[in-house]
Amino acid sequence: MREGETLNRRTLCVALIALFITRSFSAEAQQAKKIFHIGFLSASPSIDLSFLEGLHDLGYVVGQNVVVEHRSAQGNLNRLSTLATELVGLKPDLIVTQGSPAAQAAKKATNKIPIVMATSGDAVGAGLVASLGRPGGNVTGLSFLGTDLGTKRLELLKESVPKAARVAFLANPAIIPEMITLKNLQSTEAALGLTTQLVEVRSPEEFESAFADVARQRFDAALLSANSSLVPYARKIVLPAAKHRLPVMYSWRDFPEAGGLMSYGVNLSDLFRRAATYVDKILKGAKPADLPVEQPTKFELVINLKAAKQIGLTIPPNVLARADRVIR
Repeated sequence: MREGETLNRRTLCVALIALFITRSFSAEAQQAKKIFHIGFLSASPSIDLSFLEGLHDLGYVVGQNVVVEHRSAQGNLNRLSTLATELVGLKPDLIVTQGSPAAQAAKKATNKIPIVMATSGDAVGAGLVASLGRPGGNVTGLSFLGTDLGTKRLELLKESVPKAARVAFLANPAIIPEMITLKNLQSTEAALGLTTQLVEVRSPEEFESAFADVARQRFDAALLSANSSLVPYARKIVLPAAKHRLPVMYSWRDFPEAGGLMSYGVNLSDLFRRAATYVDKILKGAKPADLPVEQPTKFELVINLKAAKQIGLTIPPNVLARADRVIR
């Protein structure tokens, strides 16, 4: 082989290697520049910051490699269906939902785009998944045992207000898990020596009149449904309850932190952080049908003693001793 041919071959090899490296870097650059689009559907006016923080911890930076399109029904569940259709039209990589009504609306709007439930009171009871272990379809995420925990909240409320004989359950009858909770409450009430009765509240604006009705009908105490979309309105909800000197059990710690009496349930921020891990897995190729629905294992009792004093209630020592947090 002549020297010139050898040089030409070497030149060709170097050129091919350079081309391979260039294309490899180009492919990696395109991969790095991939921007994921996430739809977020809720009745709440804003996205819980814990979800965005969870994404950030996993390497997703809003505005850089991920875009989050939020559609809020602003407390009006009737708007969820239209908003879900609007989100689907944007063709996001997946949709995150807060609350069973939002998840149901998203599922009705698409059976192809993956859906991650950040919160759901009863995913099976609401018809969102076939089972917790094997969701099937395009929906997975977290279920916070809202229907099962209702009876525990009622028991704690009875222990805190021993003389309570009539308890109002404030809930939206259009939300399936809330009606399942009511059924569970009524199956337990006899053993607790009390009766529970539904008081309908369909939007945050109705709580002022709802608590007035509860006081007028001389209920001894009240239990608020585990509707996570009501959390941003916590302050607005606890004020009329205090005004009418009503002992109220809530589901989320945000309510006693806003001045309410007490709460028992899971940490909502933890749920949103966990939802971010589902998003990460799906964006990396996992299928919702293969990801079991997660249930919480840790629950917290929060008691606000200032609120108790304002309504003239003394929390029994045995209840106080079980509190995970006491606000004084």
